[in-house]
Amino acid sequence: MRFPVLLLLSTSAAAWAGPCTSVAGCTEWVTLGGGPARSLIYRTYSLESPNPQITRALIMIHGAGRDADNYFRTAIASAFLADALGDTIVIAPRLASNSGACRDLLAPNEVSWSCNGDSWRSGGTSTSNDKLTSYDFTDELLRKLARKEVFPNLKAIVVAGHSAGGQYVNRYEMSNRVHDSLGIPISYVVSNPSSYAYLDASRPAAEGIASCKAYDRWPYGLEARTGGYTAKESADQLKKQLAARPVTYLLGEIDILPLGGFDSSCSAMTQGPTRLARGQAFGKLVNEKYGAKHATTIVPLCGHNARCMFTAEPALPILFPKQ
Repeated sequence: MRFPVLLLLSTSAAAWAGPCTSVAGCTEWVTLGGGPARSLIYRTYSLESPNPQITRALIMIHGAGRDADNYFRTAIASAFLADALGDTIVIAPRLASNSGACRDLLAPNEVSWSCNGDSWRSGGTSTSNDKLTSYDFTDELLRKLARKEVFPNLKAIVVAGHSAGGQYVNRYEMSNRVHDSLGIPISYVVSNPSSYAYLDASRPAAEGIASCKAYDRWPYGLEARTGGYTAKESADQLKKQLAARPVTYLLGEIDILPLGGFDSSCSAMTQGPTRLARGQAFGKLVNEKYGAKHATTIVPLCGHNARCMFTAEPALPILFPKQ
């Protein structure tokens, strides 16, 4: 009799353990493409241990610095302020790279993603495994979260990203193939990206189009999607999916300076002079022209700073929706 009682107590304690919030001890490997390829995540709860207390999930995509550990800290701070640490699994995937100018230290079988920002931000293929794209990583995370045997009470998933991560989420939202198949509502938070994938050839700064040959090519527009995750999807399909899926453009009121890796290419400049202007223009376009019901939220007194954006009061109910 004593052994079953101890086992029951042990199982119950494990299922209802508190969140893991130490960067050093809160990692887990996610197998991709059937293995042995894998990528690292930081997370507050295990993806493999049954956990009925979890009702929400937040996936936080890092910026160009590939600093998933810092974004994990920011997401934890946000969850703490929202009083959501106990019922939300927070995940920060690491899209590491040791190709080109990037020199991340990779573990055995760890996937190396492209060092080129446009590639990993827009669903490009891995440099170490041409059968994997950067969007396959988030697809796999969403599938794991949707398992009822692990998270039976999960009711909402939010995929968020800032700066380069915001670019990732903008394009992932319109193109991913799991949104409608998981049975759990998914929403997307696109915060302060330098550019968006436009659905047609119109641009806010139309005067720059004539001298910019690549302004409507992927990832700035839907033309020339010759490789990666989105290559097999039609432009009409991408337009339909973007308009139908719930998105919030979370923009900093003072993100108006060309700092923090600001994209000043002609393709980006046709979208507007600042990140704030670009986000406002894109949100307006997709709502008025494509019938989307996307929200635009301006965060007062925040510039190009993920910690400021995601811990601000207006961001909390968007990142941690009520059940």
